[in-house]
Amino acid sequence: MTEKRALKAALRKERLALRDQITEATRLEFSLAMADFAGEAIPIDPGMTVSGFFPIRSEADIRPLMARLKARGARLCLPVVMDRETIVFRELVTGAELVDTGFGTRGPGPEAAVLDPDLLLVPLSAFDAKGNRIGYGAGHYDRAIARLREKGRNPRLIGIAFDCQEVAEVPDEAHDVRLEAVLTESGLRTFME
Repeated sequence: MTEKRALKAALRKERLALRDQITEATRLEFSLAMADFAGEAIPIDPGMTVSGFFPIRSEADIRPLMARLKARGARLCLPVVMDRETIVFRELVTGAELVDTGFGTRGPGPEAAVLDPDLLLVPLSAFDAKGNRIGYGAGHYDRAIARLREKGRNPRLIGIAFDCQEVAEVPDEAHDVRLEAVLTESGLRTFME
């Protein structure tokens, strides 16, 4: 393991432990604040495809935010783990049956349309003030973003985290993709225009 990867692993463990200490009631309160901060602030064009996620472990619950974006005309999708290397984004439509989709979460089944998101709301372990992020270590989002770019797409990336997940500096590597913004319980912070 390289020095940068070892440091990332240590920061991931540290920040996830801090996130785990947030009570369920407080996480819900923070999640609702996130929807209030960003529900109207995130630029959405009608028909734009937005990838969200259903929460696992102690993640923020962005379902209220996703509902606000859908009400503004967004087309929603969720990540689905296909194998150890690949996630795809399946369309989330009202009334569709949800199935187990990997990593302890649920999402649209194989009959759902596979979409290429214009905007990804990205879960993470840690982030810094430059927009660098540490994921969960599997590299699913990094590879998915690379595949989208190979198709000529350039999805916008907004990290979803709690304030306690910010670190002084993320040791970035060549494959890492910076976030446009991060949404926490304190608001929506933009890193680049």
